[in-house]
Amino acid sequence: MSYTKLTGNKGEDLAAAWILEKGYEILHRNWRFKQWEVDIIAAKENRLHFFEIKTRTSALYGHPEESIGKTKMKSLLRAAQEYLYLNPQWKFVQFDVLSITMLKARPVEYFLIEDVYFD
Repeated sequence: MSYTKLTGNKGEDLAAAWILEKGYEILHRNWRFKQWEVDIIAAKENRLHFFEIKTRTSALYGHPEESIGKTKMKSLLRAAQEYLYLNPQWKFVQFDVLSITMLKARPVEYFLIEDVYFD
């Protein structure tokens, strides 16, 4: 398994623990439809959250959230649309980005961007 994939998996595990700690209920991890994927689907206070998780182990290329482009967000939206089609009971929906930075000899940093809007 590649270093990038290992980092991503570790970041998603940390994200899941952090999301649970913040009072969310995790419904799915790595939910897929065709080629599209949502890292974490969670619920909190009658609202469905689609989380994109980005993890970095170096500051060399900027913050993790800076690596999310339009293509990734459109992919997330397409997956979410299918999920909502299959689960129409959800009326309140939100897209969130959880950025995780794991630098050596430093505590893990979490940065949540809530209710991301994209077109």
